[in-house]
Amino acid sequence: MLAYWTFGSVMWAMFVFFAWILFFWLLFTVFGDLFRRRDIGGWGKAGWTLFVIVLPFLGIFVYLIAEGKNMGERSAGAAQAELGAYVQTSSSGSADQIAKAKELLDGGAITQAEFDQLKARALAA
Repeated sequence: MLAYWTFGSVMWAMFVFFAWILFFWLLFTVFGDLFRRRDIGGWGKAGWTLFVIVLPFLGIFVYLIAEGKNMGERSAGAAQAELGAYVQTSSSGSADQIAKAKELLDGGAITQAEFDQLKARALAA
């Protein structure tokens, strides 16, 4: 059975396989952006969804042409917000750990040396 595969047919099969993967990646990207948008309502989302489902290739390309720049801005904004939330969580996490350690020190549960160790560990994280 393997003898029937020529180099051209293998290359064509690989091209079709990767085009199929690219199509689904674009489809998930468009739907992900579409349903994260806050600037259009439910009817607008339903319209775009119907367009992409009924005419998938044309719908994806029209959406990318119409919203490509805004997709990039929304994606960058989401990444910045995620980074800001991460930085805020990690910094407040250290402050919370130090505050809890201070409460333990004030309550007499730990010594000053243990407090210093906990504080150093929280600041290093």
